[in-house]
Amino acid sequence: MSEDEEQVHGHCDTRFAAVRAVFEENFRSRGELGAAVTVTVDGATVVDLWGGWADAARTRPWEGDTLVNVWSTSKGPTALCAHVLADRGLLDLDAPVAVYWPEFAAAGKEKVLVRHLLSHRAGLPGLREPHSAAQLYDWDLTTGRLAAMEPWWEPGTRSGYHALTYGFLVGEVVRRVSGLLPGAFLEREVTGPLGIDFTIGLPEKETGRAAELVHPRVASDSAQAAVFAQLAPAAVAALTNPPTGATEANTAAWRAAEIPAANGHGTARAVAALYGILAGRGAYDGHRVLSREAAERVREGQGPCRDLVLGAGFAHETEVGLGLWLSGPNGSYGPNPRAFGHDGFGGSCGLADPDAGVSLGYVMNRMGPRIADDPRKTALVEALYGAL
Repeated sequence: MSEDEEQVHGHCDTRFAAVRAVFEENFRSRGELGAAVTVTVDGATVVDLWGGWADAARTRPWEGDTLVNVWSTSKGPTALCAHVLADRGLLDLDAPVAVYWPEFAAAGKEKVLVRHLLSHRAGLPGLREPHSAAQLYDWDLTTGRLAAMEPWWEPGTRSGYHALTYGFLVGEVVRRVSGLLPGAFLEREVTGPLGIDFTIGLPEKETGRAAELVHPRVASDSAQAAVFAQLAPAAVAALTNPPTGATEANTAAWRAAEIPAANGHGTARAVAALYGILAGRGAYDGHRVLSREAAERVREGQGPCRDLVLGAGFAHETEVGLGLWLSGPNGSYGPNPRAFGHDGFGGSCGLADPDAGVSLGYVMNRMGPRIADDPRKTALVEALYGAL
C-alpha cells in the first residue's frame, strides 16, 4: 500500500470504490494536503473518507471530525434558514425586502424582492465604498451600508455573484423575521436538533479541531492584475472589497465573526448532511426540516444568464435557484441538470440531487485558485455518478 493510500481513513462501500480511488489520486497528483469527502444515498452514508494533514507543517493529521472553513459552501445552509422561515409562513419570498427591512428601500431598492437576494439578482454583489476586513466583522455597519447603497444594475434582471454580501443580505432578513442571526437560527432549528457539526463562524472552544487553510498557488501579480483589469467595477467590488484569503480566514477575528456567505465551518459529514436535507426533499435522518414543496422550491431556476461577476469563468450560461446553483449545462453537480449545490472558494462543495437521492460534502484546506469547479471536486463528482 502506498503512502497516499495509508493516509486515507474511513469507509467506502464497494460500489463506490471509484470515489475512494479519486480521493486518493487527489493526494497523489492534484496537490491535496488535507481533505474529507462524505456521500449519502437515500440518507445512508456510503462514503466517509478523510486523510492528509490539518496544517501546512504536516504536524496534525486530518481526523474524521476535523473542522474547516468551507467558504461559499456556507451559502447553502444560509439559504436554508430563509426557506425554513418561508415554509412556516413567516417570510414571503415574493415580497419586497423592505417589508422586513424598511431601511433597505433606500436608493431605489423598494422593489427588490427577497427572491432576488437568494438568487444573486439584487444588484449588490459588493460595496461601492472601501470596506475593510475589520468592518466586514461589524454586522450592523455592513448591513447598514448595503441598505443605503444604490444597486450596480437593475435588480431582478441578471444574476451577479454576491460573494460576501449574500450572507449579510439574506442573513439580515432572517434576523429581522426571527430575531436571530443566521448562525444562531441554523443551530436552533437545524444543526442542533439533527446533531450536525457545522457552525457559522467557529466557537473558540472548537479551534483545536480546525484545519489551517493554505494559500492557493496563484498566477503572478502582473497576470492577476491583467485579469482584474478585464472585470467590470461590480465584479471587482464583489471579489476584492475587502480582499480575503487563507491568511485572513485563519485569524481569530474571522472565525469569531458572523459572515454567513463565507465562514461556515464544518466537516464533510456535516456538509453532506445539510445538503442531504435537500437531497431528501426536506427530510434527513428521520427529521423533517422543510416540506417537500419548500425543498423543491430551493432549486426553482431564476433564469439562465452570463453571470455579471463570474461569467468569464464558465463556458456556458449558468442558472441560480433560490439559494443554490443548478448543475445545468456545465454539469457542475453531475449529469442531472436539475441537481444543485454550492462550491466554496478554493475547492469545497456541497451537492444535492433529490432525483438520485444523493448528497455529497467535500472539504479541504489546500485552496485551489478557483471560485468553483475545482478539479479535485469535479473528479469526485464524476466518480460518484459513474458508480450510481
